[in-house]
Amino acid sequence: MRSLAGQVFVLQAVLVLLLVLAAVAALLIQARNSGKEEARHRSVAVAEAFASSPGLPEALAGENPTETLQPLAERARERSGVDFVVVTDTDGIRYTHPRPDRIGKRFVGAIEPALEGEVVTEEIVGTIGPLVQAVVPVFDSDGSVVGLVSAGITIEKVSSGVQDQLPLLFGASAGALLLSMAGTAVVGRRLLHQTHGLGPAEMTRMYEHHDAVLHSVREGVLIVGADGRLLLANDEARRLLDLPPDAEGRSVNDLGLPPRTGRLLFSGRAAVDEVHQVGDRMLAVNHEPTDRFGGPPGSVATFRDSTELRVLSESAEEARRRLKLLYDAGTGIGTTLDMVRTAEELAEAVVPRFADFVTVDLADAVLRGEEPTGGVVNMRRVAAHGIREIPSFYSTGELITFLPSTPQARGYRAGRAFLEADLATAHGWQAQDPERARRIVEEGVHSLITVPLHARGIVLGVVNFWRAKEHGSFDDDDLSLGEELVARAAAAIDNARRYTREHTMAAALQRSLLPRALPGQEALEIAHRYLPAQSGVGGDWFDVIPLSGARVALVVGDVVGHGLHAAATMGRLRTAVHNFSALDLPPDEIIWHLDELVDRSDRDGEGDGMPDGTNAMMGATCLYAIYDPASRKCVVARAGHPPPALVHPDGTVEFLDIPVGAPLGLGGPPYETAEIELAEGSRLVLYTDGLIEDRGRDIDVGLALLREALAHAGDSPEETCDEVTDALLTERPRDDVALLVARTRALGPDRVAGWEVPSDPAAVSAVRGEVSRRLADWGLEELEFTTELILSELVTNAIRHATGPVRVRLLRLERSLICEVSDTSSTSPHLRRAATTDEGGRGLFLVAQLSERWGTRYTGTGKVIWAEQPLSSD
Repeated sequence: MRSLAGQVFVLQAVLVLLLVLAAVAALLIQARNSGKEEARHRSVAVAEAFASSPGLPEALAGENPTETLQPLAERARERSGVDFVVVTDTDGIRYTHPRPDRIGKRFVGAIEPALEGEVVTEEIVGTIGPLVQAVVPVFDSDGSVVGLVSAGITIEKVSSGVQDQLPLLFGASAGALLLSMAGTAVVGRRLLHQTHGLGPAEMTRMYEHHDAVLHSVREGVLIVGADGRLLLANDEARRLLDLPPDAEGRSVNDLGLPPRTGRLLFSGRAAVDEVHQVGDRMLAVNHEPTDRFGGPPGSVATFRDSTELRVLSESAEEARRRLKLLYDAGTGIGTTLDMVRTAEELAEAVVPRFADFVTVDLADAVLRGEEPTGGVVNMRRVAAHGIREIPSFYSTGELITFLPSTPQARGYRAGRAFLEADLATAHGWQAQDPERARRIVEEGVHSLITVPLHARGIVLGVVNFWRAKEHGSFDDDDLSLGEELVARAAAAIDNARRYTREHTMAAALQRSLLPRALPGQEALEIAHRYLPAQSGVGGDWFDVIPLSGARVALVVGDVVGHGLHAAATMGRLRTAVHNFSALDLPPDEIIWHLDELVDRSDRDGEGDGMPDGTNAMMGATCLYAIYDPASRKCVVARAGHPPPALVHPDGTVEFLDIPVGAPLGLGGPPYETAEIELAEGSRLVLYTDGLIEDRGRDIDVGLALLREALAHAGDSPEETCDEVTDALLTERPRDDVALLVARTRALGPDRVAGWEVPSDPAAVSAVRGEVSRRLADWGLEELEFTTELILSELVTNAIRHATGPVRVRLLRLERSLICEVSDTSSTSPHLRRAATTDEGGRGLFLVAQLSERWGTRYTGTGKVIWAEQPLSSD
């Protein structure tokens, strides 16, 4: 017992020594860290104090700053205890230095932040060792930086006095050692008490008798400590468990035992005749904790060979594996609403645990979201997976027509599974393609189970499980397991089919509602992009609407949500925009009418008693802009929509400051417009929030990325669209995106002509003469007669019925000639049928017959009546 106490004392002394060494190391690390912090504070304080010295800016501006500042810097260095105080100009050229030969050379360190007015500290390794230096700006009276002051000090100079703490540490260590000696004495007395005073001889004899009994019994015995380590194993336990020679003292998890057996021994859980398979033996295990009745912590396990239970255990294990496979398949199949991916998940779940190869074939109609019809078994292979490649199988994506004799066709029509235990003799299967079947058998595939994908009374396709020479043939139990696996996958595939059908319907609706082709117009060169969301069809839309007077309206909108409802709402709003645009209203009035429409629709939906709001419109935003190529002015209004971006001809980018109103349907103050004059060649960029917003980035980051992409984009709208989508949409977006880029064109003075007309009917003839001469200049003599008739009627009506000045304007476009007559009256003319006795009423009818289109639009000062004539194509 005394030798044991001595060993305990030595162990405790070693532990105390290790603790002392760890404490010394911790103090040294702390001293170094505190030295760095102290060096940083002192260098900053000295540099700031010297930089704030009176007269320092004047000295820097003098003829010889070094002569004035060198003595002052050295005096400051000696009094403050730092290693150097250096004064430089704004280019980093030294005026002072402890070593005069360094004066006039460039300062080593970061000075750019200090030139911006900031204090810079950095750790460097200089010629005098590791040090911390600070750089402080010197400000002139006007606040400008006229120089820099740097102070530095080595870390060693300011290190903490660790040596003062070492005696205290060693004293505490000696005290700990004395306490350990006292503890050793207490332990020795405790051991004597527990061994009942037995001496070494008596203890040796008792352990010899114990070993003789322990190793002679025919049951394996293991004693495991509380920490899970093996304390003792008899000979029978070593034989049954095939333990290594050095097993004692090792953790039970490191003995190569089966995981289930290792967990039992490590857990301390009580067990009675629990059957464990260890190698090729079935062992009945009894396990009991040793501290239940006051003994030492740990456990004792006994092992009895029960190999006769092996067959029963194998059956139970097989059932467990099947249940585990079904569970894993249930959780791993159907994670997405994609039919092909669901089929791949089924194949991946069962290879190689159930089959060596799996192929999944779906009816072609199912892939389109429809229900299969007809008796011909035409299926497309959508998934194939195996332990290796079988080149002779039909490839993925191939359309297969199965003959009636094949198990696939029989299973598809009958709605039940078929088993072909030996493919070498399965003549019905071989009839499909004898040469291909021969190659498949030669490649080792020998057994097949075909199970139809049956869901909600519909057979969607078939799943083929194949086994090769790596495993035995399928049996009836495998057939039932295959049916259960396919039943779980069939429900997921049918859900994906229904989703595909709804998604296809929504996509078709949205495609029919979005503009298929942009209308012809001459004011803008336009490119557009629409990217559907990852989660499905959304409600973003755009439009380009030609207006009178060569003007063009640009519209971008966004409806909240996805699916059929969002697409339908988008269609209703787009139709309303077209109807309101036909009235030639200004942008703020069109936005107001849209707001009224959405608000009224929401109220009507609530009144119909539809709690889900299916009759109501969803929340939406909209931006409406009108560009006039004659004046190069663009008028914009927006309702809760992101601001448009403008790329100037020189490439600079800005986001236009357009007054923003509430989203459509929320009401609020009247909408406002902004009028911007655009240079020819400018690019106006309209977009929805899906382009700049994402869960992974803030809207400000998105706007910055958009600005950068526009700054680097090419001049054409198509190049701009490509650059923006590539920069901001690296993957399929979570929200749908609409992007519209319009490059402005202008009608030059040579294509626009205007005249003021006095309020005198006699002035009409003079206007006709001016118009005739201008048409001759434009080479449009063939339109002279009709144009004079149109203008005569419109100008005469304006002089007769309106007040104030009358103005005539001609616009010569590539494909048409537009005649406009404006006055200050807000009364709109109407086309009517004149009676035979009426003296008037036929003028507008004549205008309508001579022109391709005509109409009226209102301005802030009155109205404009316009008529458009087409130009000959040649």
